[in-house]
Amino acid sequence: MEFKEQSELLKKVLGLKKEPLAISFTNEEISDGQYEKTSICKALKRAAEGDCFVIDEKVSTCPGGSRFCGFTEVTGEQKRRLQRFLTKGEKLTSTIVSFERMQKLTIQPPLGLADRLVICPLEKTTIRPDIVLFQCNPEQACRLITLDTYWDGISPKQQVIGSLCHSSITYPIMTGCTNITMGDWTARRQQKFEPDVLFLSIPYERMHNLITAIPNCSAGDAEAVIPEEFQSD
Repeated sequence: MEFKEQSELLKKVLGLKKEPLAISFTNEEISDGQYEKTSICKALKRAAEGDCFVIDEKVSTCPGGSRFCGFTEVTGEQKRRLQRFLTKGEKLTSTIVSFERMQKLTIQPPLGLADRLVICPLEKTTIRPDIVLFQCNPEQACRLITLDTYWDGISPKQQVIGSLCHSSITYPIMTGCTNITMGDWTARRQQKFEPDVLFLSIPYERMHNLITAIPNCSAGDAEAVIPEEFQSD
C-alpha cells in the first residue's frame, strides 16, 4: 500500500481532522517542500494542514528544535542560557537540577544524524518516513494504540514530558517505540494547537502491522461481537 493510500485509509477509518505526517531524516537533496525560517513545532502545525517543509540547521529558528533534531549541540554558555530560559523565562521547570534531570533521564538527541529533516503530510511524501506523527484526539489515540499493539500485545515505553520536538520526534526516532505526548506548554500556546490534540508518533516500521490490524480489530473497522454470556440484561 502506497503512502497516499495509507493516509486515506487512516483518515477514513479514524475520522482524522489533521493530516498524518511523514517525518523523515535524510542526507539527500529534497526539492519538494518549503525551505524557510521556521521552528519545528510551527512546521508540525502547518504540515498537519497540508504544507511540506524541508528543515536544516540554517532555517531552524528554535535552538531547542535544532538540538533535539540533531543539528546542533548545546555546550558551555549555551547550556547556561538554556537553563535560565527554561527556569526563569518559559518557567517550565523549577530549578537547574530539575532541568538536568529532564535532559539526562531520557534518550539523547541524534547529533549528526542527518543534514535535513522533512515534515509533510503522509499522502504527499516522496520518501519513506521514519515515523508517522498523528495530531489526534484521545479517542483516536486510543484506537491507534490498540491497532499498533493488536498483534503483539506489548505496551510501548512512553516519554510523556519534554519539548514537543523531543517527545514526538527524537524519542520515537531513537528508540523505535511508539510514543504519545501532550507536547510542551510553550509549543501548544505559541502555535495554538487545539486543546484536545494529542501527539502520537509511530515508527514507520510498525505501520504495516497497524494497517493490517484494521479489518481484524474493533478499534479499526471490525465489528465487535459480544458473546451471549457477556451480554447484560
